[in-house]
Amino acid sequence: MKYLRWLLLPFSIIYGFVIIMRNWFYDAGLFKSYRFTKPVISVGNLEVGGAGKSPMTEYLIRLLKPDYKLATLSRGYGRETKGFLEESHESRIKNQEPRGESQESRVKNQEEVNNYSPLTTHHSLLSKQIGDEPAQFKQKFPDITVAVCEDRVEGLKQLLPFHDLILMDDAYQHRAVEPGLSILLFDYNRINEPHFLLPAGNMREPMSGRWRAQIIIISKCPATLTDQEKTALAYKIEPLPYQQLFFTSIAYQPLHDLEGNPANVLIDKDTTVFLLTGIANPQPLLQYLNGSTSNVIHHNYPDHHPFSLKNITKLAGEFAAHPSQKKIIVTTEKDAQRLDESWLITGQPADEKLPVFVIPISVEFLNGSGNQFDKIVIDYVREHTENHSIH
Repeated sequence: MKYLRWLLLPFSIIYGFVIIMRNWFYDAGLFKSYRFTKPVISVGNLEVGGAGKSPMTEYLIRLLKPDYKLATLSRGYGRETKGFLEESHESRIKNQEPRGESQESRVKNQEEVNNYSPLTTHHSLLSKQIGDEPAQFKQKFPDITVAVCEDRVEGLKQLLPFHDLILMDDAYQHRAVEPGLSILLFDYNRINEPHFLLPAGNMREPMSGRWRAQIIIISKCPATLTDQEKTALAYKIEPLPYQQLFFTSIAYQPLHDLEGNPANVLIDKDTTVFLLTGIANPQPLLQYLNGSTSNVIHHNYPDHHPFSLKNITKLAGEFAAHPSQKKIIVTTEKDAQRLDESWLITGQPADEKLPVFVIPISVEFLNGSGNQFDKIVIDYVREHTENHSIH
């Protein structure tokens, strides 16, 4: 891997030059960047892969949805559709014809999304239409609007007339939009790794890109992070005077089944866990499970992997053959969006379902700093929301 990185380094230099010039063109105003009067909050990172963007977006949803009509806007990575799609409170998906799309493909696309009904169809279909993270948002917060669009400017123009604010998930590099508030995440577990640009490394843009953010969060920290460690991390990040630095950890929640019902299941040293993941970095979850049992059998796939019947058949076969009397299958919330429940029927005995459970996660701010973070976000939204009568 080390030698491959050095072989790819010349391509990273070329990529870095292109990205630096692109950012300079935006900063100089040579490329147009749109700024909207209503609140637009961006959550993103500089690296490829998971830094906890989805849990942070969910944190913001919980914080803001009691007082505001909000929508999330994502690219919809991995979806089978194109253009602007909106899953609204009325469970209605809209489609706008993207540029260059033929009338025939637009009609087919519209027919596909119109066939979706969240009251009758498993959420794996919704994941195919809008992507797994947006599907997860919709499943957990059915009363908000969840939208996807490759062109974030067009997506915002569609949403803002009908909403108080927009949360843009994974949009830090989308320079065509200038958010009013940018939240940038760094994964604690990767912050000391070499910051090579793609394709030699995982960086989407140089570390200098962090200066565009108003809030920087070092995510997935140990809950026991010391003040000395925080100081060392702050020294590495070097936040500027206008930037606020926060530290968060992952809080794993009790298991539930695929329908969201609480599961009366306790993982202990006698439990064998078959872990099914298709996320960027499953290591924190593995570490958490290994804290309860040493019997973890990991079926690991790439990020956003579209699980197939073959994948699930392999999992079911190994699960059935394992001699443990106490065994379960655990997956993440994001991965659950891509599971077709019909594949989980074993047929033995009496069409019994595989015991698949989902482990939710949430964000916890260290040392009670969540109140300070909440105030920054709420003050920004209040200042830029036209309707102040609800406050």
